[in-house]
Amino acid sequence: MIPAQHDAPISADETPQRSELPSGAAAAAQYRDGRGDLNVDVAHSARIYDYWLGGKDNFAADRTVAEAIKAAVPEVPMMVRANRDWMLRVTRHLARDAGIRQFLDIGTGIPTTPNLHQAAQHIAPHFRVAYVDNDPLVLTHARALLTSDPRGLCEYLDADLRDIDQILASSALGGTLDLSQPVAVILASVLMLLSDADNPSAIVARLRDWAPAGSYLAISHPTADLDPEAMASVVDVTEASGMTFVPRSRAQVTEMFGDWDLSEPGLVPVLAWRPDAQPDHPEAAYYWTGVARKPARPAAGRPCPPCTRFP
Repeated sequence: MIPAQHDAPISADETPQRSELPSGAAAAAQYRDGRGDLNVDVAHSARIYDYWLGGKDNFAADRTVAEAIKAAVPEVPMMVRANRDWMLRVTRHLARDAGIRQFLDIGTGIPTTPNLHQAAQHIAPHFRVAYVDNDPLVLTHARALLTSDPRGLCEYLDADLRDIDQILASSALGGTLDLSQPVAVILASVLMLLSDADNPSAIVARLRDWAPAGSYLAISHPTADLDPEAMASVVDVTEASGMTFVPRSRAQVTEMFGDWDLSEPGLVPVLAWRPDAQPDHPEAAYYWTGVARKPARPAAGRPCPPCTRFP
């Protein structure tokens, strides 16, 4: 999900207004009617990911950047698959072990089976899932995202992550998620698309404040900690293509969880988060990942989560 251009980052002092964001069917109709804004000459992260995952919803500009990144980091398709597998492991864990029954997935991307709601509704069919993205091509796939089990509910919001107050105040979101119950917020490889000037920590803090007690926050984020030279090459490629890509350190990603309680195994490389099989080289994919639970009340003076064997 590439954020739209804004003149300034959000301000914590701004008062959120009631929002009527386009939901799935309406947003897709806008695209079909020519009111959507699809620029196939500019690379887009969702379509680059689609290319690495073997999809067909990508264009020459996307493939050019994808191949340039792959030339710098040949293992990147493996890393992208590892990140997607992590999202599915998180979904199953929260559904099966933590009893979560509703998700907010921001930065959805182009659908790839199984989608989050399919993995969740396989465990409990009455799951509620709200997807958020602002890529016009994703709009064309909104119907695929909305194929919910009739006992559950899915909704799609066409919105920019940086407009977080608008997202959280939208009637579509309010009609999908029940805030008297915990929610799992999924931020899978999306915060990397926000510059430091966008203040992603403040955006995530807004989500933490919004979420009911007992909710979960799951973050995966590319990092230069595990291979600074390779990640510097990726930054160079994306900057030359006009894209925003910001890898962040373990400390920066840890900060985004605030005072929430990190679940085991803590903040670790993506291959090391509750793997189905123990990886030979857990640091081979350059993402930090973690899942944390909102406590019933803020814990004063909570220390930083202890480091694992990873740096």
